[in-house]
Amino acid sequence: MFKKLLTTLLLMVLVNTAFSQTKTPVDYVNTLMGTDSKQSLSNGNTYPLIGVPWGMHYWTPQTAKNGDGWQYAYAADKIVGFKQTHQPSPWMNDYGQFSIMPVLGMNFTEEKKASWFSHKSETATPYYYSVYLADAAVTAEISPTERAAMMRFTYPQSDSAFIVVDAFHKGSYIRILPEQNKIIGYSTKNSGGVAAGFKNYFVIYFDKAFTTSKTWRDKTMVADSLEISAEHAGAIIGFKTSKREVVTVRIASSFISFEQAEVNLQKELGSKTFEAVKQESKNAWNKQLSRIKVEGGTEDQQKTFYSCLYRTIQFPQKQYEIARDNSIVHYSPYTGKTLAGYMFAGTGFWDTFRALYPFLNLLYPSINVEMQQGLINDYKEGGWLPEWSSPGYRNVMIGNNSASVVADAYIKGLRGYDIEILYEALKHGANNEGPMDAVGRKGVNYYNDLGYVPYDVKINENAARTLEYAYDDFCIAQLAKKLGKPQSEVDLYLKRSQNYRNLFDSQSKLMRGKNKDGSFQSPFNPFKWGDAFTEGNSWHYSWSVFQDIEGLKNLMGGNNDFVKMLDSIFVMEPIFDDNYYGGTIHEIREMQIMNMGQYAHGNQPIQHMLYLYNYAGQPWKSQFHIRNAMNKLYKPEPDGYCGDEDNGQTSAWYVFSALGFYPVCPGTDQYIIGTPLFTKATISLENGKQIIVNAPNSNDKNIYINSLLLNGKKYDQNWLNHFELLKGGALNYIMSPTPNKQRGIAKTAYPFSLSK
Repeated sequence: MFKKLLTTLLLMVLVNTAFSQTKTPVDYVNTLMGTDSKQSLSNGNTYPLIGVPWGMHYWTPQTAKNGDGWQYAYAADKIVGFKQTHQPSPWMNDYGQFSIMPVLGMNFTEEKKASWFSHKSETATPYYYSVYLADAAVTAEISPTERAAMMRFTYPQSDSAFIVVDAFHKGSYIRILPEQNKIIGYSTKNSGGVAAGFKNYFVIYFDKAFTTSKTWRDKTMVADSLEISAEHAGAIIGFKTSKREVVTVRIASSFISFEQAEVNLQKELGSKTFEAVKQESKNAWNKQLSRIKVEGGTEDQQKTFYSCLYRTIQFPQKQYEIARDNSIVHYSPYTGKTLAGYMFAGTGFWDTFRALYPFLNLLYPSINVEMQQGLINDYKEGGWLPEWSSPGYRNVMIGNNSASVVADAYIKGLRGYDIEILYEALKHGANNEGPMDAVGRKGVNYYNDLGYVPYDVKINENAARTLEYAYDDFCIAQLAKKLGKPQSEVDLYLKRSQNYRNLFDSQSKLMRGKNKDGSFQSPFNPFKWGDAFTEGNSWHYSWSVFQDIEGLKNLMGGNNDFVKMLDSIFVMEPIFDDNYYGGTIHEIREMQIMNMGQYAHGNQPIQHMLYLYNYAGQPWKSQFHIRNAMNKLYKPEPDGYCGDEDNGQTSAWYVFSALGFYPVCPGTDQYIIGTPLFTKATISLENGKQIIVNAPNSNDKNIYINSLLLNGKKYDQNWLNHFELLKGGALNYIMSPTPNKQRGIAKTAYPFSLSK
């Protein structure tokens, strides 16, 4: 009996081991993480993106009406279509969109084509999506490529099986070609940032002949034409189906032309089967996700890690296409013409300069080389670098943070593009107001003359602008130095990088708006969101001196007072003043309900603050708060974020932090040490080297670093060097449940600061 029991147990272990060995990184991804969101409260504001890393087109099940930025909500119970999307966030909304939906009966309006569904019959992965549409009795499946996709619809036996193609409103075109089992069309539906005449051209092929072919406009069927151009155009085609008959659909799109859409379809789909496309898409995700292998931790922590990594490598999206002769071409959102070269879109530098782009520079530099080449084309074609591209210039957010994105890439060693043009673009953006508030620098003359953007000259979020411009000037100075520019030019931007000092209020020890005459704005409420700041208050923005924490620390009174100010974030109540907005915006609500004092991780300005204890000799406090944020604020569930995910930034924070380090100041070659989450992480770099992060006793109790060996040698610095990491090697941590208050306390252990 004992032998039988032992044999059974051994077989169970072997079977479980076999299953665990077959699990790949993409299998840990939950694409629904963050989808349980709404306008009033964001748990991520994500959607289940079906595509490939940095793809040009993505797909999502659509639960909302056309034009609603919250295009997929986990709480919804009906799907109205499967939508091609390029949406970076619901607040930015979408462009180049159309949808496909299988139905029973000639139901083509939004209300009538909608079908009940359940998450219990939904399979959502990055490379494959499947759901049962109850009202149509159809199982729908999608698998993507970069610019194309295949769909399969499994129908019941019916003589009224249909597929609806919706080209959306705001001007669209549809043509049905029954003799070719084909539909072509275009959508002009967009949320801004495109040239006149913008179109997303699509071609759709079906493997079954049509028995019915109809076009429609608005909510009316067109009786006598298979070609229609209208405010809102669509098509509905039908056929008879046998029980469990599968209709396969091949789709490709282009921002250039119908001909290029056909090229995209042939190059990416050709004669491939659905299963082949599905496997290739899965392989594409695993190729990128496998660059980091994590071991240990809980299964939920591994799921959270790879779900965040999946988000990190979605944006920005490729906007370029491969022409018939294999040349790289793109639609220019600035000129409306087809031009040579790379282009990307769908990112806001205000969010993503902080961690997303530094992550690309470390793990995926070759794709960022393409992105830098794309920025050159943005500048050549539009005259400015885009601070928020979706796909062209969008008038949202503040700052001139293209300076950080450009400088960090070059300083981290990326080459293969014309940096001189980009440097020229940075100087142009730093010294001029753009055609809109969010391009160039709003208030630049005040900033250059006074050293700050005044509070009382009707320029909104002026203190935030000043702080970000100062950091951006630091980045320009660092790049100028790297390029061997005249010392006078370097010194000009270095001097401006100290402008943060002009807003420091020694009484409150916080940053504060300042009037044109040099007086501080009054009354001053450090809990007031907006006004002088951007989507935050003074307690959030006062730490935005990435380039000179030593200087900020000295203004606050030195190490002890600086640490007390950091500590204060967590001991205060999450009170707020929302008067500037006239109501409680979702970012405020997300801080309030997390009950972490004034810490507002759901928005970007304060996300680096947890690492700042490293600059004041108390790194163990960073370790405590970082681990607490990882455990409390992230989980692989529909409500898995604590605010907007924002194009990979909030996810990149988690990925970096789980690995044990973070780029507090892009534009330098340092990462600040936090606390490694997993017992082992293997980072495979593009140069063939590997970074091994070993923390064998790391767990939820052992969160503090007792000691660290870097390549076998004791290492007491609070930072890691980028170029040393590129050489590969091993970081060996011994973790502890109690802080080691002797490690990292020497001034020589502090990270870079300009004042040092």
